[in-house]
Order: sequence, then C-alpha cells, then structure tokens
Amino acid sequence: MIVSRRAFHQMAAAAAGGLIVTPSARALTPAKPGTFRFALITDTHIIDDFYRGPEGSPEDTKTIFEANGNLLKTRETINAITPAVEQVFHAGDFFHNYPSADYDFYFKNKTRIDIAYEMVQGFKAPVHIGFGNHDYDEHQTPGVSREMSNRLFEAKLKTRPYYAVDYKGFRFLQLNNFLGETWGPKATPKMKQLGSLGEEQLNWAEAQLAERKPTVIFIHYPLWLQSPTEVKDYGLHPMLRKYQDNIQMVVAGHWHKWVDFAHTYGPRHIVSGATRYDPNAFMLFEADPKSGRIAWLDESRTQWSTHYSTPFKG
Repeated sequence: MIVSRRAFHQMAAAAAGGLIVTPSARALTPAKPGTFRFALITDTHIIDDFYRGPEGSPEDTKTIFEANGNLLKTRETINAITPAVEQVFHAGDFFHNYPSADYDFYFKNKTRIDIAYEMVQGFKAPVHIGFGNHDYDEHQTPGVSREMSNRLFEAKLKTRPYYAVDYKGFRFLQLNNFLGETWGPKATPKMKQLGSLGEEQLNWAEAQLAERKPTVIFIHYPLWLQSPTEVKDYGLHPMLRKYQDNIQMVVAGHWHKWVDFAHTYGPRHIVSGATRYDPNAFMLFEADPKSGRIAWLDESRTQWSTHYSTPFKG
C-alpha cells in the first residue's frame, strides 16, 4: 500500500499523540451564484439512560457523556450558517452500541436510537445517516445481528444499509463497509478490523459510479482499513481509481481524528474528526452544479491528527 508523505506523517503524529495545528480558521467567502452547501458530521455516539460504561480509557469515558450535548452544539452551529446548509451527511457511529438484544425492547422503551433520531430532526436540512461499527456492535451486546441492526435502522431511522442521494446534479453515496465477509456471521474480532462491502453492494456502487455523475462518497472505516479487493481483483480500491475523475472526495470517520490521505487511493480521502470529542468537528462544503466540483470551505479550521477543530466563523 502506497501512502502519501503527508498522510504518513499525520498518522505517525496521531499514533504518538502528536499535535499538528493549522492556522486559525478564516471567515468564509460569499457563496458563488448557483452553488449549494452541504455538511458532514460523524461519530456522534449518542447514549441513553440505559448506558452504563465505562469506556476503555478515561478520555473515552469522559467524551461519551459529552456526546449528546456536543451534537446539539454542532446542530446549532450548522443551522446558523448562511447561506443555509441544504444537506447533512453522517458517516457512521450514529449511536453507541445497543442496550438490549431484544428487538421489541426498542419499541417499548425510549433508547439512544430514538434520542439520536430526535436530535437530527432538529437540523434545518435533511440528515442522511450512515452505519458505523458501533451501530452494529454485537460484541458489546451478544445477539444483536447485522440483520437486527438493519431492521432497526429501517424501522426507527428510515435508513437503508446503503443508498444514494441525488441532489442538484450531484450524487452522494452512503456506503456500508460492514456487509462483506469480514463482518459476516463467522467473522472473528480480528477480521472485523477490516471493512468490506460484499459483492452485491460493490455491483450496486459500480452501477452508481458508472453514470459518471459528480459523486461524493461517505463510508465509516478509513480506506486504510478497507479490504482492497473482495472478489478476485474486484473491490473498492480499484473501483475508486477507475472512477476517480468523477469522485470528488471520499470521507470516513471511525478514528475520531483528522487525517488527510490526499490522493493515495485516487480521489482525495479525508478522515473526519468526531463530534463526540469536539462539537466544532464537522466539514462544510460548497458544490457547484455547473462545474461538477466541490470545495471544502472550512478546511483551515482543521487541527490535523487531533480530535479538534477551531470554532466555525461564518
């Protein structure tokens, strides 16, 4: 695997607890005529009164109890942006694990799934939810299968396992890297450290990309953690290179820290920080239907290889 020098140094700094800070955020330039804005949030990790904890480290335990409030702060900021944000996308870990393996439990009790859904209904723009590992995490609650998670997402959140959103000439793909063999019924915890889409989703994704619309892809695991190929030489990595001319960006979550893989995988690939750790950790884009291109408007806020971003200045 070839990794850009910039990405290598950022990952090394993150692993060592290093800090790479960009200059203070600049105020946004006025929107160009005919463009629209969309935002990305991820790793919200919403909890409920059934959550007991603790997490694996003092920092993780502290931030999980701040997660709900942080999402509300993020929502307030995004709702206040002008011109208004027209679409919001979420790259997974919408809520944090499951309090019960009983499907009916979620219809008899108000849980973190309901709380998270209520929170995103408060966004002025539609929110399109993706799946993360904690949205499937059967190791925390044995008995919660992929099928059960998919049923709950559809019933409670009106969200399919993967899907496309077409808006003003752009296509947004919510891919799900938990549907392949690495997360199958016989998968071990070690296997689940890698993501995979499965042949059916790969075929669907290629059909979407083959239409050559300007496309943005959201997926939970960074591409570093994706199975490059799944069926002989057929897989996500070669697909991204094949269609890199129309893929504007691939955005992932999971690491909770900002990492720029640049064009290591073809299209530019960014790993986003998490609102669980910082309510300022979101991404704002401007899309230009005339050119078919996007611009990341608030990149200067990013503190690379950390959880954090500087506060947004509209």
